[in-house]
This record gives sequence, structure tokens and C-alpha cells, in this order.
Amino acid sequence: MNLSLTLDGLAKEYPGRPVFSDISARVKSGERLVISGPNGSGKSTLVKILCAFIRPTSGNFILEINESRLTHIDLRAHIGLVSPDMVLYDELTALENLAFFSGVSGRNFEPAAVENLISDVGLGGRGGDFVGSYSSGMKQRLKYCLALLQKPELLILDEPTANLDERGKGMVEKIIGSHEGIVIIATNEKSELEFGDQSIRLGS
Repeated sequence: MNLSLTLDGLAKEYPGRPVFSDISARVKSGERLVISGPNGSGKSTLVKILCAFIRPTSGNFILEINESRLTHIDLRAHIGLVSPDMVLYDELTALENLAFFSGVSGRNFEPAAVENLISDVGLGGRGGDFVGSYSSGMKQRLKYCLALLQKPELLILDEPTANLDERGKGMVEKIIGSHEGIVIIATNEKSELEFGDQSIRLGS
């Protein structure tokens, strides 16, 4: 599959407060883009723009899949997101969370494939447990399960190793290295800056 993500002069400002301006980059299949910068520089805001949750003040971005252009709402079906802002339902089990979000996204829920994915992220045997009983690290692993369940062309990771132990961090590194599409990583962790084939630093 031939992918290309183009960021063209993206800018975002709120009344009386510019966040960032003139952000441009082009990322292709198999490449990873790292977004870094101090707290408050707009990393999560840029992630929300690329997920089509909010609109930029100016500029544009386009995802091309086999030369077919997708913008804004059309992008969402092709994105897998891991973010601190993601909401998991504590009163549901992990499997019920996965089934619910699969339904919302209009994707088929295949129990056997899901069980394999749960095991791959280190939650084998815990799919029937209520998410409210999960540790913060287990919830982060479940977020990866949700993101990968969609088999996304564009994988966006905001604070990708938050709350994870060393084994969990190794899992994330493996996911980033093996993803065949495009990966965008928003982070300030020094070890994660090395994941990128190219980088954008905000607030510098």
C-alpha cells in the first residue's frame, strides 16, 4: 500500500494565544514522524488536528492512500490513536470495550482475532476482567489493542509509553518498528525521539 501524509503550513491559535504556526512535513509508508516540544507547545493539539477532532486555524493536511486523497472526517476510519485523552469504560470488561468501539467505528468484531491481539499486548487471560480493575499500565496496553484493532494505515501515539514498565516499553518499540503504514509519535521522552525518521519540534 502506498501512503503519503502531507502537512502544509498548519497553524493553530486560540483568541489571544497562538499555539504553533507553519508546520509542514511529508511522511511516507514505513516512516515515523516524531513531534516534540515543551509542555504547552501544542503537541496534543497537533495530534487532535491530525485526527480531525479539531480544525487548524490555517493550513491543511492530506493523507493519500494509493493516490486517493482523504481529508478531515474521511481520515478517521484509517487512524489508530493512543492518547491520554482516550476514554475507556471501567464498568465494561476489556472485551466489551473492544466490541463497543468496534461497533462505533463500523468494523467487524472477530473474537478469535481480538483474543490474539489482547495476548499480544500483554493482557492474555484478562479480557474478561472489568477495566476498572486494571492498573494504569494495563489500561495503556488496552489502548494499543483498541488502536491496532482497526488495522490503521496511520498510527498516532501521544505519550506512547505513559504508565508502562520496561516490558511494556519494549512492546511499544516493537509495534512502532513493525507498523507498515505511517507512525506519528508525540513525546518528550529522550529514548523515543530516536524512533523518528524525521521530527518536528514545537515551541523552539
